[in-house]
Amino acid sequence: MKIIAWNCNMAFRKKAQYLQAFNPDIVVISECESPEKLKFSDGTKLPSDILWYGTNPNKGIGVFSFGEYRFQLLECHNPDFKNILPIVVTGGEVDFTMFAIWANNPADKDGAYVTQIWKAINYYEDLIQETKTILIGDFNSNTIWDKPRREGNHTTVVNKLAEKNIFSAYHKYFDQIQGKEEHPTWYLYRHENKPYHLDYCFASNDFIEALESVEIGSYQDWTMHSDHKPLIIKFNI
Repeated sequence: MKIIAWNCNMAFRKKAQYLQAFNPDIVVISECESPEKLKFSDGTKLPSDILWYGTNPNKGIGVFSFGEYRFQLLECHNPDFKNILPIVVTGGEVDFTMFAIWANNPADKDGAYVTQIWKAINYYEDLIQETKTILIGDFNSNTIWDKPRREGNHTTVVNKLAEKNIFSAYHKYFDQIQGKEEHPTWYLYRHENKPYHLDYCFASNDFIEALESVEIGSYQDWTMHSDHKPLIIKFNI
């Protein structure tokens, strides 16, 4: 099972073809237009299932299947965490729960980014299990920006997930330390000298044990399309 997470910087309809070269099974796209606006370019493989959520038809979060996987947004979805979607994924060898994430909610005065994830993982605590669980997308956070007095910073999110044996696939695969990542996923203003790691796939240990590869798109290949680079995760499942 190959999953790609990418903040496409809008207009996914014009960019989907570039991800298809990786033959993904599931794609999680931040800043994605609504299905009504998704008029894919000629020759682009059409998805077999789409789940989209957002209040702006030009800029929400989209989840796409290019195979047998099917998605259902769970009724417990709390719109207070509008871009953190609890989804049941079926159709593959293993059914699992996936949280598709674009941490971006300026309306929340407590914090627009990692605070959203902190609140969500506490709200959905009973749903986040030690097996068959994936949280993936644009977290808009990194431990380098931790505010010690804020309860829900990046490190506390990582630690709370680790209590349930849920870990970052990238950090496990490349043996990296949070905050010292060697492979950026975002470049501020698309400047190569301003790199950061903001996009993640956290997976329960059963997935981590089946982790086959992790890849992050290069600055040269993707900067013309977005300030973010795709995070490509393959599990031997």
